[in-house]
Amino acid sequence: MTTIASESSDTQPAQGPRHLVRRQKTEYTLLGTAHVSRASAEEVKALIQSGDFDAVAIELCPSRYQSMTDPDALAKLDLFQVVKQGKAGLVAANLALGAFQQRVAEESGIEPGAEMKAAIDEAKKAGLPLWLIDRDVGITLRRVYRNVPWWQRSALIMGLLGSVISREKITEEDIEQLKEGDVLTSTFREFAEDSEAIYTPLITERDEYMALRLLQENDKGEKQRVLAVVGAGHLEGMRDSLAQAPEGENPEPRLRNLNALPKPSRWPRYIPWVIAALILTGFVIGFSRSSELGWQLVTDWFLINGTLTAIGALIARAHPITIAASFLAAPFTSLNPTIGAGFVAAAVEIFVRKPRVHDFSHLREDVAHFTGWWKNRVSRTLLVFIFASLGSMAGTYAGGFRIAGLLTGG
Repeated sequence: MTTIASESSDTQPAQGPRHLVRRQKTEYTLLGTAHVSRASAEEVKALIQSGDFDAVAIELCPSRYQSMTDPDALAKLDLFQVVKQGKAGLVAANLALGAFQQRVAEESGIEPGAEMKAAIDEAKKAGLPLWLIDRDVGITLRRVYRNVPWWQRSALIMGLLGSVISREKITEEDIEQLKEGDVLTSTFREFAEDSEAIYTPLITERDEYMALRLLQENDKGEKQRVLAVVGAGHLEGMRDSLAQAPEGENPEPRLRNLNALPKPSRWPRYIPWVIAALILTGFVIGFSRSSELGWQLVTDWFLINGTLTAIGALIARAHPITIAASFLAAPFTSLNPTIGAGFVAAAVEIFVRKPRVHDFSHLREDVAHFTGWWKNRVSRTLLVFIFASLGSMAGTYAGGFRIAGLLTGG
Protein backbone atom coordinates (compact mmCIF):
# COMPACT_ATOMS: atom_id res chain seq x y z
CA MET A 1 0.00 0.00 0.00
CA THR A 2 1.22 3.50 -0.86
CA THR A 3 0.34 6.68 1.01
CA ILE A 4 1.45 10.28 0.48
CA ALA A 5 1.84 13.18 2.86
CA SER A 6 3.21 16.63 2.16
CA GLU A 7 4.87 19.37 4.14
CA SER A 8 5.30 22.84 2.69
CA SER A 9 7.58 25.72 3.50
CA ASP A 10 4.40 27.83 3.73
CA THR A 11 3.53 26.14 7.01
CA GLN A 12 7.09 25.56 8.17
CA PRO A 13 9.25 28.43 6.96
CA ALA A 14 12.48 26.94 8.29
CA GLN A 15 12.10 23.92 6.09
CA GLY A 16 12.13 23.20 2.41
CA PRO A 17 9.11 21.47 0.85
CA ARG A 18 8.83 17.75 1.54
CA HIS A 19 6.74 14.82 0.46
CA LEU A 20 6.48 11.60 2.45
CA VAL A 21 5.70 8.51 0.41
CA ARG A 22 5.08 5.27 2.28
CA ARG A 23 5.41 2.04 0.35
CA GLN A 24 4.87 -1.10 2.40
CA LYS A 25 7.34 -0.84 5.30
CA THR A 26 9.46 1.98 3.86
CA GLU A 27 8.93 5.70 4.28
CA TYR A 28 10.62 7.83 1.62
CA THR A 29 11.17 11.47 2.59
CA LEU A 30 11.60 13.52 -0.55
CA LEU A 31 13.27 16.77 0.43
CA GLY A 32 13.04 19.60 -2.08
CA THR A 33 16.16 21.73 -1.80
CA ALA A 34 17.40 24.95 -3.35
CA HIS A 35 20.67 24.29 -5.17
CA VAL A 36 21.85 27.80 -4.28
CA SER A 37 21.04 28.02 -0.60
CA ARG A 38 23.04 27.72 2.59
CA ALA A 39 19.80 27.03 4.44
CA SER A 40 19.17 23.90 2.36
CA ALA A 41 22.65 22.61 3.15
CA GLU A 42 22.11 23.19 6.85
CA GLU A 43 18.73 21.48 6.73
CA VAL A 44 20.23 18.42 5.05
CA LYS A 45 22.93 18.25 7.72
CA ALA A 46 20.38 18.50 10.51
CA LEU A 47 18.12 15.81 9.07
CA ILE A 48 20.93 13.29 8.61
CA GLN A 49 22.42 14.08 12.01
CA SER A 50 19.03 13.48 13.61
CA GLY A 51 19.49 9.74 13.19
CA ASP A 52 15.99 9.34 11.75
CA PHE A 53 17.16 7.81 8.47
CA ASP A 54 18.92 4.60 7.53
CA ALA A 55 19.80 5.58 3.90
CA VAL A 56 20.42 8.78 1.94
CA ALA A 57 19.78 9.30 -1.77
CA ILE A 58 20.97 12.32 -3.74
CA GLU A 59 20.26 13.88 -7.14
CA LEU A 60 23.63 13.01 -8.62
CA CYS A 61 24.85 10.50 -11.19
CA PRO A 62 28.20 8.69 -10.76
CA SER A 63 30.06 11.05 -13.12
CA ARG A 64 28.81 14.19 -11.37
CA TYR A 65 29.51 12.59 -8.00
CA GLN A 66 33.09 11.88 -9.07
CA SER A 67 33.46 15.43 -10.34
CA MET A 68 32.22 16.77 -7.02
CA THR A 69 34.27 14.49 -4.76
CA ASP A 70 37.42 14.16 -6.87
CA PRO A 71 38.61 17.57 -8.09
CA ASP A 72 41.55 15.90 -9.84
CA ALA A 73 39.31 13.66 -12.00
CA LEU A 74 39.77 15.95 -15.02
CA ALA A 75 43.54 15.45 -14.80
CA LYS A 76 42.97 11.82 -15.81
CA LEU A 77 41.21 12.84 -19.03
CA ASP A 78 42.72 11.36 -22.20
CA LEU A 79 42.02 14.26 -24.52
CA PHE A 80 43.01 12.44 -27.70
CA GLN A 81 40.63 9.56 -26.94
CA VAL A 82 37.88 12.04 -26.16
CA VAL A 83 38.25 13.56 -29.63
CA LYS A 84 38.77 10.20 -31.35
CA GLN A 85 35.61 8.71 -29.82
CA GLY A 86 33.52 11.72 -30.84
CA LYS A 87 32.96 12.87 -27.27
CA ALA A 88 34.53 16.33 -27.60
CA GLY A 89 31.15 18.03 -27.88
CA LEU A 90 29.80 16.18 -24.83
CA VAL A 91 32.85 17.06 -22.72
CA ALA A 92 32.57 20.69 -23.83
CA ALA A 93 28.89 20.68 -22.85
CA ASN A 94 29.73 19.32 -19.42
CA LEU A 95 32.41 21.96 -19.00
CA ALA A 96 29.91 24.65 -20.02
CA LEU A 97 27.52 23.45 -17.32
CA GLY A 98 30.34 23.44 -14.79
CA ALA A 99 31.41 26.91 -15.91
CA PHE A 100 27.94 28.26 -15.26
CA GLN A 101 28.00 26.73 -11.79
CA GLN A 102 31.45 28.18 -11.07
CA ARG A 103 30.31 31.65 -12.16
CA VAL A 104 27.30 31.42 -9.86
CA ALA A 105 29.61 30.54 -6.98
CA GLU A 106 31.99 33.42 -7.69
CA GLU A 107 29.32 36.08 -8.23
CA SER A 108 26.82 35.04 -5.55
CA GLY A 109 29.22 33.73 -2.93
CA ILE A 110 27.14 30.54 -2.73
CA GLU A 111 28.38 27.23 -4.14
CA PRO A 112 25.61 25.46 -6.11
CA GLY A 113 25.16 21.91 -4.91
CA ALA A 114 26.25 22.64 -1.35
CA GLU A 115 23.34 20.57 -0.06
CA MET A 116 24.55 17.57 -2.08
CA LYS A 117 28.04 17.93 -0.63
CA ALA A 118 26.50 18.17 2.82
CA ALA A 119 24.50 14.99 2.21
CA ILE A 120 27.64 13.16 1.01
CA ASP A 121 29.72 14.25 3.99
CA GLU A 122 27.06 13.59 6.63
CA ALA A 123 26.08 10.20 5.19
CA LYS A 124 29.72 9.12 5.34
CA LYS A 125 30.08 10.37 8.92
CA ALA A 126 26.94 8.52 9.97
CA GLY A 127 27.91 5.36 8.08
CA LEU A 128 24.72 5.45 6.02
CA PRO A 129 24.38 4.03 2.49
CA LEU A 130 24.59 6.79 -0.13
CA TRP A 131 22.54 6.19 -3.28
CA LEU A 132 23.26 8.10 -6.48
CA ILE A 133 19.86 8.12 -8.16
CA ASP A 134 20.06 10.62 -11.03
CA ARG A 135 20.54 9.52 -14.63
CA ASP A 136 23.97 10.06 -16.17
CA VAL A 137 24.21 13.62 -17.45
CA GLY A 138 25.67 12.44 -20.75
CA ILE A 139 22.68 10.18 -21.40
CA THR A 140 20.29 13.00 -20.56
CA LEU A 141 22.05 15.38 -22.94
CA ARG A 142 22.00 12.78 -25.71
CA ARG A 143 18.32 12.00 -25.16
CA VAL A 144 17.51 15.72 -25.25
CA TYR A 145 19.47 16.07 -28.49
CA ARG A 146 17.93 12.99 -30.10
CA ASN A 147 14.43 13.86 -28.96
CA VAL A 148 14.20 17.17 -30.80
CA PRO A 149 13.65 17.39 -34.58
CA TRP A 150 16.89 17.66 -36.52
CA TRP A 151 16.09 21.17 -37.73
CA GLN A 152 15.87 22.43 -34.12
CA ARG A 153 19.13 20.89 -32.95
CA SER A 154 21.30 23.71 -34.24
CA ALA A 155 19.44 26.23 -32.07
CA LEU A 156 19.94 23.96 -29.06
CA ILE A 157 23.66 23.63 -29.73
CA MET A 158 24.12 27.35 -30.34
CA GLY A 159 22.25 28.12 -27.13
CA LEU A 160 24.64 25.94 -25.15
CA LEU A 161 27.62 27.33 -27.08
CA GLY A 162 26.39 30.81 -26.23
CA SER A 163 26.53 29.94 -22.55
CA VAL A 164 30.14 28.82 -23.06
CA ILE A 165 31.37 32.14 -24.44
CA SER A 166 28.96 34.45 -22.62
CA ARG A 167 30.43 37.37 -20.70
CA GLU A 168 27.15 38.26 -19.06
CA LYS A 169 26.88 38.50 -15.31
CA ILE A 170 24.81 35.97 -13.41
CA THR A 171 21.43 37.59 -12.78
CA GLU A 172 19.02 37.30 -9.87
CA GLU A 173 16.71 35.39 -12.22
CA ASP A 174 19.48 32.83 -12.83
CA ILE A 175 19.85 32.38 -9.07
CA GLU A 176 16.10 31.92 -8.62
CA GLN A 177 16.01 29.30 -11.37
CA LEU A 178 18.79 27.37 -9.67
CA LYS A 179 16.66 27.25 -6.53
CA GLU A 180 14.14 25.13 -8.40
CA GLY A 181 16.42 22.90 -10.46
CA ASP A 182 20.03 21.96 -11.03
CA VAL A 183 22.50 23.55 -13.45
CA LEU A 184 21.45 21.18 -16.24
CA THR A 185 17.79 22.13 -15.90
CA SER A 186 18.51 25.85 -15.58
CA THR A 187 20.72 25.90 -18.68
CA PHE A 188 17.98 24.48 -20.90
CA ARG A 189 15.02 26.03 -19.12
CA GLU A 190 14.36 28.58 -21.87
CA PHE A 191 14.10 25.78 -24.44
CA ALA A 192 12.29 23.30 -22.18
CA GLU A 193 9.46 25.70 -21.32
CA ASP A 194 8.43 25.86 -24.98
CA SER A 195 9.27 22.32 -26.06
CA GLU A 196 7.75 19.10 -24.80
CA ALA A 197 10.46 17.24 -26.72
CA ILE A 198 13.08 18.82 -24.44
CA TYR A 199 11.03 18.92 -21.23
CA THR A 200 10.31 15.19 -21.32
CA PRO A 201 13.91 13.85 -21.23
CA LEU A 202 15.17 16.77 -19.12
CA ILE A 203 12.53 16.74 -16.37
CA THR A 204 9.79 14.12 -16.68
CA GLU A 205 12.08 11.19 -17.42
CA ARG A 206 14.51 12.11 -14.67
CA ASP A 207 11.66 12.36 -12.15
CA GLU A 208 10.62 8.82 -13.00
CA TYR A 209 14.21 7.60 -13.20
CA MET A 210 15.08 8.84 -9.72
CA ALA A 211 11.91 7.38 -8.23
CA LEU A 212 12.65 3.99 -9.80
CA ARG A 213 16.27 4.13 -8.61
CA LEU A 214 14.99 4.48 -5.05
CA LEU A 215 12.96 1.33 -5.49
CA GLN A 216 15.85 -0.46 -7.16
CA GLU A 217 18.27 0.37 -4.34
CA ASN A 218 15.74 -0.72 -1.75
CA ASP A 219 14.40 -3.72 -3.65
CA LYS A 220 14.38 -5.96 -0.58
CA GLY A 221 12.80 -3.32 1.63
CA GLU A 222 15.67 -3.43 4.12
CA LYS A 223 15.73 0.33 4.57
CA GLN A 224 12.67 1.69 6.34
CA ARG A 225 13.39 5.43 6.41
CA VAL A 226 15.06 6.87 3.31
CA LEU A 227 15.94 10.55 2.78
CA ALA A 228 16.08 11.64 -0.86
CA VAL A 229 17.71 15.04 -1.44
CA VAL A 230 16.56 16.48 -4.78
CA GLY A 231 15.95 19.87 -6.35
CA ALA A 232 12.56 21.34 -5.54
CA GLY A 233 11.60 21.27 -9.21
CA HIS A 234 11.71 17.46 -9.21
CA LEU A 235 9.70 17.00 -6.05
CA GLU A 236 6.16 16.54 -7.34
CA GLY A 237 7.17 14.45 -10.34
CA MET A 238 9.19 12.09 -8.17
CA ARG A 239 6.39 11.83 -5.64
CA ASP A 240 3.86 10.86 -8.30
CA SER A 241 6.21 8.38 -10.00
CA LEU A 242 7.14 6.77 -6.69
CA ALA A 243 3.53 6.48 -5.58
CA GLN A 244 2.28 5.14 -8.91
CA ALA A 245 4.96 2.51 -9.46
CA PRO A 246 3.26 -0.92 -9.22
CA GLU A 247 4.02 -2.84 -6.05
CA GLY A 248 6.41 -5.74 -6.56
CA GLU A 249 7.30 -4.80 -10.14
CA ASN A 250 10.97 -4.96 -11.09
CA PRO A 251 12.07 -1.39 -12.02
CA GLU A 252 15.10 -2.50 -14.03
CA PRO A 253 13.38 -2.93 -17.44
CA ARG A 254 11.97 0.58 -17.27
CA LEU A 255 15.34 1.96 -16.11
CA ARG A 256 17.02 0.32 -19.10
CA ASN A 257 14.50 2.03 -21.38
CA LEU A 258 15.19 5.39 -19.77
CA ASN A 259 18.93 4.84 -20.20
CA ALA A 260 18.68 3.79 -23.83
CA LEU A 261 19.41 6.24 -26.61
CA PRO A 262 16.63 6.70 -29.16
CA LYS A 263 17.58 5.23 -32.50
CA PRO A 264 18.57 8.01 -34.89
CA SER A 265 16.81 8.34 -38.21
CA ARG A 266 18.61 6.43 -40.91
CA TRP A 267 18.44 8.96 -43.69
CA PRO A 268 20.52 11.78 -42.06
CA ARG A 269 23.55 9.50 -41.90
CA TYR A 270 23.50 9.20 -45.68
CA ILE A 271 23.58 12.97 -46.24
CA PRO A 272 27.41 13.32 -46.00
CA TRP A 273 27.85 10.46 -48.47
CA VAL A 274 25.32 11.96 -50.85
CA ILE A 275 27.05 15.35 -50.67
CA ALA A 276 30.46 13.76 -51.30
CA ALA A 277 29.05 11.85 -54.27
CA LEU A 278 27.52 15.02 -55.72
CA ILE A 279 30.78 16.96 -55.33
CA LEU A 280 32.82 14.20 -57.01
CA THR A 281 30.20 13.95 -59.75
CA GLY A 282 30.53 17.70 -60.25
CA PHE A 283 34.30 17.31 -60.71
CA VAL A 284 33.76 14.56 -63.29
CA ILE A 285 31.23 16.65 -65.20
CA GLY A 286 33.54 19.66 -65.08
CA PHE A 287 36.54 17.78 -66.48
CA SER A 288 34.34 16.15 -69.12
CA ARG A 289 33.49 19.61 -70.41
CA SER A 290 37.01 21.03 -70.23
CA SER A 291 40.13 20.60 -68.14
CA GLU A 292 40.03 24.34 -67.39
CA LEU A 293 36.56 24.11 -65.86
CA GLY A 294 37.48 20.95 -64.00
CA TRP A 295 40.53 22.50 -62.37
CA GLN A 296 38.55 25.64 -61.54
CA LEU A 297 36.00 23.49 -59.68
CA VAL A 298 38.74 21.67 -57.79
CA THR A 299 40.55 24.92 -56.95
CA ASP A 300 37.42 26.68 -55.74
CA TRP A 301 36.44 23.66 -53.66
CA PHE A 302 39.83 23.58 -51.97
CA LEU A 303 39.95 27.32 -51.34
CA ILE A 304 36.41 27.66 -50.01
CA ASN A 305 36.40 24.53 -47.87
CA GLY A 306 39.93 24.95 -46.58
CA THR A 307 39.58 28.67 -45.87
CA LEU A 308 36.35 28.41 -43.87
CA THR A 309 37.74 25.50 -41.83
CA ALA A 310 40.96 27.42 -41.18
CA ILE A 311 38.89 30.43 -40.08
CA GLY A 312 37.10 28.17 -37.61
CA ALA A 313 40.44 27.00 -36.22
CA LEU A 314 41.63 30.62 -36.12
CA ILE A 315 38.57 31.66 -34.08
CA ALA A 316 39.53 28.95 -31.58
CA ARG A 317 43.06 30.46 -31.55
CA ALA A 318 44.63 27.25 -32.73
CA HIS A 319 48.37 26.96 -33.34
CA PRO A 320 49.46 28.21 -36.80
CA ILE A 321 50.41 24.64 -37.73
CA THR A 322 46.91 23.50 -36.76
CA ILE A 323 45.35 26.24 -38.87
CA ALA A 324 47.48 25.21 -41.85
CA ALA A 325 46.63 21.54 -41.31
CA SER A 326 42.93 22.40 -41.12
CA PHE A 327 43.16 24.26 -44.42
CA LEU A 328 44.87 21.33 -46.14
CA ALA A 329 42.79 18.54 -44.59
CA ALA A 330 39.26 19.95 -44.87
CA PRO A 331 38.79 19.57 -48.65
CA PHE A 332 39.69 15.86 -48.32
CA THR A 333 37.82 15.08 -45.09
CA SER A 334 34.66 16.66 -46.50
CA LEU A 335 34.75 14.01 -49.21
CA ASN A 336 35.34 11.23 -46.67
CA PRO A 337 32.54 11.12 -44.05
CA THR A 338 34.46 8.58 -41.93
CA ILE A 339 36.81 11.29 -40.66
CA GLY A 340 36.10 14.93 -39.85
CA ALA A 341 38.15 18.07 -40.22
CA GLY A 342 37.51 18.81 -36.55
CA PHE A 343 39.21 15.57 -35.53
CA VAL A 344 42.26 16.32 -37.67
CA ALA A 345 42.50 19.86 -36.31
CA ALA A 346 42.16 18.74 -32.68
CA ALA A 347 44.68 15.93 -33.14
CA VAL A 348 47.25 18.32 -34.60
CA GLU A 349 46.58 20.85 -31.84
CA ILE A 350 47.19 18.18 -29.19
CA PHE A 351 50.44 17.21 -30.92
CA VAL A 352 51.87 20.72 -31.30
CA ARG A 353 50.54 22.12 -28.00
CA LYS A 354 50.21 19.17 -25.67
CA PRO A 355 48.11 20.10 -22.61
CA ARG A 356 50.10 20.40 -19.40
CA VAL A 357 49.25 19.15 -15.93
CA HIS A 358 48.51 22.76 -15.03
CA ASP A 359 45.85 22.95 -17.77
CA PHE A 360 44.00 19.92 -16.43
CA SER A 361 44.24 20.96 -12.79
CA HIS A 362 42.94 24.49 -13.52
CA LEU A 363 40.42 23.53 -16.19
CA ARG A 364 37.34 23.96 -14.02
CA GLU A 365 38.39 27.43 -12.85
CA ASP A 366 39.57 28.61 -16.27
CA VAL A 367 36.38 27.76 -18.18
CA ALA A 368 34.31 29.80 -15.73
CA HIS A 369 35.60 32.88 -17.56
CA PHE A 370 35.29 33.90 -21.20
CA THR A 371 39.01 34.20 -21.89
CA GLY A 372 39.81 31.03 -19.96
CA TRP A 373 38.35 28.82 -22.70
CA TRP A 374 41.08 30.04 -25.05
CA LYS A 375 43.85 30.24 -22.45
CA ASN A 376 43.57 26.68 -21.19
CA ARG A 377 45.01 24.17 -23.66
CA VAL A 378 42.42 21.49 -22.86
CA SER A 379 39.35 23.66 -23.42
CA ARG A 380 40.99 25.38 -26.38
CA THR A 381 41.49 22.00 -28.06
CA LEU A 382 37.77 21.30 -27.62
CA LEU A 383 37.01 24.68 -29.19
CA VAL A 384 39.36 23.86 -32.07
CA PHE A 385 37.38 20.68 -32.70
CA ILE A 386 34.01 22.48 -32.53
CA PHE A 387 34.87 25.56 -34.60
CA ALA A 388 36.88 23.65 -37.20
CA SER A 389 33.96 21.24 -37.60
CA LEU A 390 31.54 24.13 -38.04
CA GLY A 391 33.88 25.78 -40.54
CA SER A 392 34.19 22.55 -42.51
CA MET A 393 30.40 22.15 -42.55
CA ALA A 394 29.96 25.69 -43.84
CA GLY A 395 32.75 25.16 -46.36
CA THR A 396 31.16 21.97 -47.67
CA TYR A 397 27.85 23.64 -48.40
CA ALA A 398 29.41 26.87 -49.72
CA GLY A 399 31.81 24.91 -51.93
CA GLY A 400 29.00 22.69 -53.15
CA PHE A 401 26.86 25.65 -54.15
CA ARG A 402 29.87 27.22 -55.88
CA ILE A 403 30.40 24.06 -57.96
CA ALA A 404 26.71 23.86 -58.82
CA GLY A 405 26.73 27.51 -59.88
CA LEU A 406 29.73 27.06 -62.18
CA LEU A 407 28.29 23.95 -63.79
CA THR A 408 24.93 25.61 -64.46
CA GLY A 409 26.56 28.80 -65.72
CA GLY A 410 25.47 30.86 -62.70
